[in-house]
Amino acid sequence: QVQLVESGGGLVQPGGSLRLSCSASGIILRIDAMGWYRQAPGKQREWVAGITTGGSTGYADSVKGRFTIARDNAKIATMYLQMNSLKPEDTAVYYCNGRFTTGIGVYDYWGQGTQVTVSS
Repeated sequence: QVQLVESGGGLVQPGGSLRLSCSASGIILRIDAMGWYRQAPGKQREWVAGITTGGSTGYADSVKGRFTIARDNAKIATMYLQMNSLKPEDTAVYYCNGRFTTGIGVYDYWGQGTQVTVSS
Protein backbone atom coordinates (compact mmCIF):
# COMPACT_ATOMS: atom_id res chain seq x y z
CA GLN A 1 0.00 0.00 0.00
CA VAL A 2 1.51 3.29 -1.13
CA GLN A 3 0.85 6.35 1.00
CA LEU A 4 1.77 10.00 0.52
CA VAL A 5 2.17 12.35 3.45
CA GLU A 6 2.42 16.12 3.17
CA SER A 7 3.75 18.55 5.76
CA GLY A 8 4.75 22.17 6.05
CA GLY A 9 1.46 24.01 5.74
CA GLY A 10 0.42 26.80 8.05
CA LEU A 11 -0.51 30.44 8.40
CA VAL A 12 1.69 33.05 6.75
CA GLN A 13 1.36 36.76 6.01
CA PRO A 14 1.13 38.03 2.44
CA GLY A 15 4.57 38.18 0.91
CA GLY A 16 5.82 35.39 3.14
CA SER A 17 7.15 31.94 2.32
CA LEU A 18 6.38 28.34 3.12
CA ARG A 19 7.93 25.04 2.12
CA LEU A 20 5.76 21.98 1.67
CA SER A 21 7.15 18.47 1.77
CA CYS A 22 5.74 15.21 0.44
CA SER A 23 7.06 11.74 1.15
CA ALA A 24 5.86 8.39 -0.11
CA SER A 25 5.96 5.06 1.66
CA GLY A 26 5.33 1.60 0.27
CA ILE A 27 6.75 -0.41 -2.57
CA ILE A 28 7.16 1.76 -5.66
CA LEU A 29 8.67 0.18 -8.75
CA ARG A 30 8.78 3.35 -10.82
CA ILE A 31 7.94 7.02 -10.33
CA ASP A 32 6.27 8.38 -13.45
CA ALA A 33 5.59 11.87 -12.17
CA MET A 34 4.81 13.81 -9.03
CA GLY A 35 3.02 17.07 -8.51
CA TRP A 36 1.12 19.44 -6.30
CA TYR A 37 -2.52 20.40 -6.52
CA ARG A 38 -4.61 22.75 -4.42
CA GLN A 39 -8.26 23.29 -3.64
CA ALA A 40 -9.65 26.52 -2.28
CA PRO A 41 -13.04 26.67 -0.54
CA GLY A 42 -15.85 26.47 -3.07
CA LYS A 43 -13.49 25.81 -5.97
CA GLN A 44 -12.36 22.78 -7.90
CA ARG A 45 -9.02 21.19 -7.27
CA GLU A 46 -6.38 22.67 -9.59
CA TRP A 47 -2.92 21.67 -10.67
CA VAL A 48 -0.12 23.82 -9.25
CA ALA A 49 3.18 22.27 -10.29
CA GLY A 50 4.64 19.00 -11.51
CA ILE A 51 7.97 17.25 -11.95
CA THR A 52 8.78 14.24 -14.09
CA THR A 53 11.21 11.43 -13.50
CA GLY A 54 13.61 13.20 -15.84
CA GLY A 55 13.43 16.36 -13.75
CA SER A 56 11.31 18.45 -16.10
CA THR A 57 9.08 20.87 -14.24
CA GLY A 58 5.91 22.75 -15.02
CA TYR A 59 3.88 25.39 -13.23
CA ALA A 60 0.45 26.90 -13.36
CA ASP A 61 0.54 30.48 -14.63
CA SER A 62 -0.77 31.72 -11.29
CA VAL A 63 2.33 30.51 -9.42
CA LYS A 64 5.04 30.74 -12.07
CA GLY A 65 8.03 32.67 -10.79
CA ARG A 66 6.92 32.35 -7.16
CA PHE A 67 6.77 28.59 -6.53
CA THR A 68 9.51 26.03 -7.10
CA ILE A 69 9.02 22.27 -7.17
CA ALA A 70 11.97 20.01 -6.49
CA ARG A 71 12.78 16.40 -5.73
CA ASP A 72 15.02 15.06 -3.02
CA ASN A 73 17.47 12.93 -4.98
CA ALA A 74 18.61 11.23 -1.80
CA LYS A 75 15.13 9.97 -0.96
CA ILE A 76 12.82 8.03 -3.23
CA ALA A 77 9.49 9.71 -3.99
CA THR A 78 10.15 12.79 -1.87
CA MET A 79 9.51 16.26 -3.19
CA TYR A 80 9.09 19.82 -2.04
CA LEU A 81 7.20 22.93 -3.00
CA GLN A 82 8.93 26.17 -2.10
CA MET A 83 6.33 28.93 -2.08
CA ASN A 84 7.53 32.54 -2.04
CA SER A 85 5.74 35.86 -2.33
CA LEU A 86 2.56 34.25 -1.12
CA LYS A 87 -0.75 35.95 -1.82
CA PRO A 88 -4.15 35.59 -0.13
CA GLU A 89 -5.41 33.83 -3.25
CA ASP A 90 -2.87 31.05 -2.62
CA THR A 91 -4.94 30.02 0.41
CA ALA A 92 -6.04 26.43 -0.12
CA VAL A 93 -5.53 22.85 0.91
CA TYR A 94 -2.47 21.61 -0.93
CA TYR A 95 -2.33 17.99 -2.06
CA CYS A 96 0.62 15.90 -3.09
CA ASN A 97 0.10 13.59 -6.06
CA GLY A 98 2.23 10.80 -7.38
CA ARG A 99 1.81 8.58 -10.42
CA PHE A 100 3.59 5.38 -9.51
CA THR A 101 4.06 1.94 -10.95
CA THR A 102 3.56 -0.64 -8.22
CA GLY A 103 3.04 -4.37 -8.18
CA ILE A 104 -0.62 -3.89 -9.13
CA GLY A 105 -0.15 -1.41 -11.95
CA VAL A 106 0.09 2.32 -12.60
CA TYR A 107 -2.04 4.48 -10.36
CA ASP A 108 -2.36 8.02 -9.07
CA TYR A 109 -1.89 8.37 -5.33
CA TRP A 110 -2.89 11.34 -3.18
CA GLY A 111 -1.87 12.71 0.17
CA GLN A 112 -4.32 13.84 2.80
CA GLY A 113 -3.65 17.52 2.17
CA THR A 114 -2.08 20.32 4.16
CA GLN A 115 -3.71 23.69 4.79
CA VAL A 116 -1.98 26.85 3.62
CA THR A 117 -3.53 30.12 4.77
CA VAL A 118 -2.18 33.48 3.59
CA SER A 119 -3.62 36.28 5.67
CA SER A 120 -2.58 39.35 7.59
